[in-house]
Amino acid sequence: MIQLTQSVQMVSNDEEQTTQPISNEQIAEVLFNIATILEMQQGNPYRIDAYRNAARGILAQPEPVAPVFIRGEVPPVPGLGERLRRKITELVTTGSMTFYNDLCEESLPEDVRDLMRIPHVGPRTALRLTGQLHIHSVPDLYETAKRHGLRDYYGFGPRSEERLREGALAVLSGEATVLPVPAPATAA
Repeated sequence: MIQLTQSVQMVSNDEEQTTQPISNEQIAEVLFNIATILEMQQGNPYRIDAYRNAARGILAQPEPVAPVFIRGEVPPVPGLGERLRRKITELVTTGSMTFYNDLCEESLPEDVRDLMRIPHVGPRTALRLTGQLHIHSVPDLYETAKRHGLRDYYGFGPRSEERLREGALAVLSGEATVLPVPAPATAA
C-alpha cells in the first residue's frame, strides 16, 4: 500500500526555505481553519472552542509567539493544552502541521484547498465559491472578481470582491505570502 501525504511548507517568494518564523496571524489562521472544518464535521464543540480560543489568544499576544514555541517554553496564552501546544510547536518548527494537513486532505476537495491559498479565504468561503458560484480555481476567482461577478451574491460586496481579486492576483503572480494551507496534489 502506498500512502501519499501533503505537507505545508513555509517558503519565501524566492522559493528558498524561510528563516523567518511563522507569524501570530498565520498560526491563528491555521487554528481558525481547523475549528471551522471541525465545526462543519459537527465535531466536539469543546474542541472547536479550544482551537478558536487558542487562535484568539495567539492574536492577542503583543510579541511573536513562534520563538517561545521553538524554545520549548509555555507561551503566555491562557488555556492552551499540551496537545495543542505540541501541534503548534510542530507548525512553527517545521512549517507543517500533520493534523491540519490530514484534516484538510480528508475533508476538503482539491479545488477548495486551491482557493484557500488566497489570503483571507478560509474553508467556508472556499466551499461557497466552489458550490454556489462555481469558481474552482484561483484564475477563475481572479477573472470573476475582475469583471465584478461576485458582488451580485450575498456577502460579497465591492470591498470583499476587490480584496479577493487582489489576493488571487498575488497568488497568481507569486507575490502572496505562502499561507499554511495544504496545496492540492499535483499529478506526477
